[in-house]
Amino acid sequence: MAAPDDVPGVGPADEDLVERVVDSRVLHRGRYLEFRVDTIERADGSRSERDIAGHPGAVAIVAIDPDDRILLVRQWRTPAARVLLEIPAGTLDIDEATGAIENPDLAARRELEEETGYRAASWQRLASFWTAPGFASELMHLYLATELTAAHPDERLGPDEDEHLRLERRSLADALAAVDRGEIADAKSIVGLLWVDRRRAGAAP
Repeated sequence: MAAPDDVPGVGPADEDLVERVVDSRVLHRGRYLEFRVDTIERADGSRSERDIAGHPGAVAIVAIDPDDRILLVRQWRTPAARVLLEIPAGTLDIDEATGAIENPDLAARRELEEETGYRAASWQRLASFWTAPGFASELMHLYLATELTAAHPDERLGPDEDEHLRLERRSLADALAAVDRGEIADAKSIVGLLWVDRRRAGAAP
């Protein structure tokens, strides 16, 4: 096995925790997701299997309009079997010819316009986090977008054909109250709203 310094985020004390993929069996490839079974080998030589959902990554945006309101989108989510209220977000595109994954900075701008009809003059990348590292490879990139202006209707990028969205605006206080009530129950939205709240309180960079 390779030395632990070959693995990002792993120091000498974590060497016994490293698992190496020694075989991989793809079960299904969809538009964005790849479902596979990885055979891993531990530092002691023992092996096991992991069920993996491969994902190219995604972006999520906390967008604040000139009236200091958060832009949110309401949409049906089939896996949750309910309508969810979320911050704008979307999956990184994959180039079918080359397999290259879209730059998150560009994807964030595209997704904001597609889902809300707005563009932002000011962008800040807040954080990146794994959404479900126990089984999925999705890395979510979180952004703050301000200085919003509406895209001209004739030029605007619209939502995907399979997306049906309703735009809502709420103050940060109202959005946080919705989190407390369970009305906003989507993880990326909760992370984004709490991150912005901490920034305003001076507790986050």
